Amino acid sequence: MKYMKLGTRPDTFFTQEATRSVSSDVPSDLTIQINNTTYLLHKCGLLQRLCSDGGDSDNCTIELHEIPGGEEAFELCAKFSYGIMINLSAHNFVAAICAAKFLRMTESIEKGNFILKLEAFFDSCILQGWKDSIMALQTTGKLPEWSENIGILGRCVDAIVEKILTPLSKVTWSYTYTRPGYAEKRHRSVPKDWWTEDISDLDIDLFRCVITAVKSAKKLPPPLIGEALHVYASRWLPNASKGWAPESSLTQNEETAMKHRRVLESIVSMIPSDRGSVSGGFVLRLLKVANLVGASPSTKAELVRRSGRQLDEVTVSDILLPSYLSSNKSFYDVDLVGSILENFLVHFHRRGPPDNNKSMQSMFQVGRLIDSYLQVVARDANVPASKIIALAEALPEFARPKHDDLYKAIDIYLKDHPDLIKSEKKRLCRILDCQKLSPDICMHAVKNERLPLRTVVQVLFLEQERATRPSSRNPPHDHAMSGVLLSAGGHGEIEESIEEATVPGPNRRDPKKTKKPDTKTPEQARPNGSKRTVGRKHVMEMDKGREIIEEGGLDGNLGPKKMEIKGRSTVGRGPKAGHKYD
Repeated sequence: MKYMKLGTRPDTFFTQEATRSVSSDVPSDLTIQINNTTYLLHKCGLLQRLCSDGGDSDNCTIELHEIPGGEEAFELCAKFSYGIMINLSAHNFVAAICAAKFLRMTESIEKGNFILKLEAFFDSCILQGWKDSIMALQTTGKLPEWSENIGILGRCVDAIVEKILTPLSKVTWSYTYTRPGYAEKRHRSVPKDWWTEDISDLDIDLFRCVITAVKSAKKLPPPLIGEALHVYASRWLPNASKGWAPESSLTQNEETAMKHRRVLESIVSMIPSDRGSVSGGFVLRLLKVANLVGASPSTKAELVRRSGRQLDEVTVSDILLPSYLSSNKSFYDVDLVGSILENFLVHFHRRGPPDNNKSMQSMFQVGRLIDSYLQVVARDANVPASKIIALAEALPEFARPKHDDLYKAIDIYLKDHPDLIKSEKKRLCRILDCQKLSPDICMHAVKNERLPLRTVVQVLFLEQERATRPSSRNPPHDHAMSGVLLSAGGHGEIEESIEEATVPGPNRRDPKKTKKPDTKTPEQARPNGSKRTVGRKHVMEMDKGREIIEEGGLDGNLGPKKMEIKGRSTVGRGPKAGHKYD
């Protein structure tokens, strides 16, 4: 930082009972009142003009309460008039020149006056330095109207922008850059975002002036401007995952929230419209802060729209949006994620039919993201099943080539909500497409006693159908599933019923051709655990009191049209299914 010294005399100002005076053998004849401070000075030199309207009275009293910069700025001007040595820098330059303009300390009053020397220092030193320009611009925030009217603000912004747009090979001044690992590099080249940390010192309104000027120049790529916004937000916005820190009063919390709202809404308004100018994770972080500080509905809507456009590039942790509404007992804001997904789907369909691999991969990525998100929020005891169902069903069918992750989310929800009523369990499991479950998940499902029996039977039907297809050639998992079917049915007779009910066309066995006449008595034909047939009803009686009645074949979901359960057998089901994905 550069300094300028003016004057040679030692400082002879002293204070006595809130009065500032100058040590002199000559009695003071000029009294100046500024706020609560009184100055006893002399009608001499450059201060003579102040008494031009005071007549020839021996003592002149003037009130200067409106002088920009207050007592400190006036004292700099007064000391300059007395020839007392003063130090000027970017810290006090703006206040000094505004006060000198107010006092009209121009060349018309006396040659070599204060304003001339201040202008020379500003042009030759402050505007030539990178950090001096930023410091001077920062101090204009205390005198915004004066700084803008006399042109100081605009000249500072122009000098800063000129340096930001300078080719990297010509950047020779010092700057602040604290990115991890940069200091350890031996041969450090100038990074493209070398300027972002220093301008983050600015107040948000001044920061906006710089960013607006940089954007209007159209010489920097949008991601570089987005990086500057990211650096600023990291410095001035709270960490939404931690919530509010304990404060001494509610007023302090509200004042802090108002400041954060102003910063947030300004940053959102400055984000370039180009896709990729900021990351999707950064937009979602801003959305978390917006919920925390109570940003305006328009700001939230804009962040939801931007998040939806970039939903395919974020992670699960990015969309774990905490809920700060007192009316919402859930820890996570599932509805907000639903709104983001809705915006993604709107943007996806606007692009027309997904005729390229990139579009399909984008949808598959979002499908995996939502199912992984559901696995996390399923552990929240206060999330109702209806919200899980609504979010799961919001995805189009082709977004999930497999339903394994969705199955895991449902299983976690059933495990962490043991009191869920039977109808809710059925609604939850109805969103599963058993035909999209992998063999391993099917093995888990048939042993999973948390699932409704209807779902288990659907999986059994599906696996038996797979086992009877000629093209399958009995892959290894079919042998394992056959063992499950045998153990679940007690002597393999449930397997026969499933096969008869599910194998269509020429592959279906004709009972008249395959079944031999039974010469046994009814008592001999139905030992405990066997099957009895009445018309089209197959009744399975298990040795643990379980009875399943199937009637009328299968519906489109490969499930019985009518099913009645009396008891539930655990014979052959093995131990409870483990949760490797919990």
